[in-house]
Amino acid sequence: MKYVLALDQGTTSSRAIIFNRRGRIKAMAQREFRQLYPKPGWVEHRPAEIWSSQSSVAAEALAQAGLSASEIAAIGITNQRETTLIWDRNTGKPVYNAIVWQDRRTAAWCDEFKASKAATKIRKKSGLMPDPYFAGTKVRWILDHVKGARRRAERGDLAFGTVDSWLLWKLTRGEVHATDIGNASRTLCFNIHTCDWDDELLDLLNIPRAILPEVRSSSEVYAEVGGRSILSGIPIAGIAGDQHAALFGQACFTPGMAKNTYGTGCFLLLNTGTKPVESKNNLLTTIAWHVDGKTEYALEGSVFTAGAVVQWLRDGLKFIASAPEINRLANQVKDTDDVYIVPAFSGLGAPHWDPYARGTIVGLTRGTTRAHLARAALEAIAYQSYDVLKAMEADAGIRLKTLRVDGGASASRLLMQFQADLLRVPVVRPRITETTALGAAYLAGLAVGFWKNRKEIADQWTVEQTFKPKAAAKAMTAKREAWDRAVKRAKQWVAPETAE
Repeated sequence: MKYVLALDQGTTSSRAIIFNRRGRIKAMAQREFRQLYPKPGWVEHRPAEIWSSQSSVAAEALAQAGLSASEIAAIGITNQRETTLIWDRNTGKPVYNAIVWQDRRTAAWCDEFKASKAATKIRKKSGLMPDPYFAGTKVRWILDHVKGARRRAERGDLAFGTVDSWLLWKLTRGEVHATDIGNASRTLCFNIHTCDWDDELLDLLNIPRAILPEVRSSSEVYAEVGGRSILSGIPIAGIAGDQHAALFGQACFTPGMAKNTYGTGCFLLLNTGTKPVESKNNLLTTIAWHVDGKTEYALEGSVFTAGAVVQWLRDGLKFIASAPEINRLANQVKDTDDVYIVPAFSGLGAPHWDPYARGTIVGLTRGTTRAHLARAALEAIAYQSYDVLKAMEADAGIRLKTLRVDGGASASRLLMQFQADLLRVPVVRPRITETTALGAAYLAGLAVGFWKNRKEIADQWTVEQTFKPKAAAKAMTAKREAWDRAVKRAKQWVAPETAE
């Protein structure tokens, strides 16, 4: 068996990537699926489309590579985190659409938690803060709003899971209801110190324990794929949320190493080792993974809207026909002419945590062109990442020497150079930028002996390009100050009752 298959279930598309022993891509297939917006601030997916798109690209990747299941050593799963599903254990039928991590419908509940002593308790136990981003309040919303759901949940008839659990359930034909420890730590219900579901947190959120999945390590054999599908018999041996998988795929195994993934959102994670670091700058303390009997932690800052701003220009405003076109358009001008886009379509994440912020464009003049807006959209991704990194450095008490990058938008040279200019440190892009899927493959491969150890994995990591700061520091300081003013104008744009 010469290959490992990674199932990469993302926010806007499902992908399947086959890797060889050197961590190189043998085959890849991808399929987008529908985004549903029932109300302003609400975002949903159809669970059946998540599954159908993921299973179809897995079959497509195998066909493309000319491989059979007997040639695949293991499957690793990585997933959009926090997106919440609840389904019937007997029929496998979801009781409601998947509520996506970007969804803000539970903002008012979170405000109640923030105004009470519960916020401190949640923060100390889970490493998180009360925010609609996380799965816990989404679970409560479904149980409270779907007729009969709470009664069925308390009887043990329903199962809750993040997307990894849903895929695992489907792949094993309902035999396994589990999640990995990293995904569990993103729910508001999990104690990152005891590494178990926490009864006190469950009581605060009014979530019955009977609905929860079993929590397992990030690298172990969960089960074999069941049924008679093209994947039948392959062991499912690794699970990690997308950002945890990307940190692993970037070989950030040493405390102090950091990566930023430029996807639908931006997610900057810093490895802090075997001890959780409590943030004083509105970042998250999260479990990175549990591998080889050891739990390791990370500091995380989340930018809700990054690559999604490019999709908005493509699909919403019809500025461009395809995402890569934004670079050609943005390169037509040398700067944004003092135009700033704050893409707070789903509120602002770290370090602001403002669910009532909304997207804003400032600095428009009669001379503003499509090119200026395209460049402002790309630069907005870098500004948001800068805000997170500075908070992270303050929490960890270190100054980063380099930033490893990955994700679709990391292919933009303009964006990566601007990021290096803002941060004043080299931005390093690896040869394989599909590090989310690669991390899932590595976790699965380690569990079945496909790769020996982390050193073998770290030795495979190679640099494709390094972006060093070029712009004058004084000029970048002025731009950051203007960005800060733009962010202030986006904050608290809608009233809480309007956002519900």
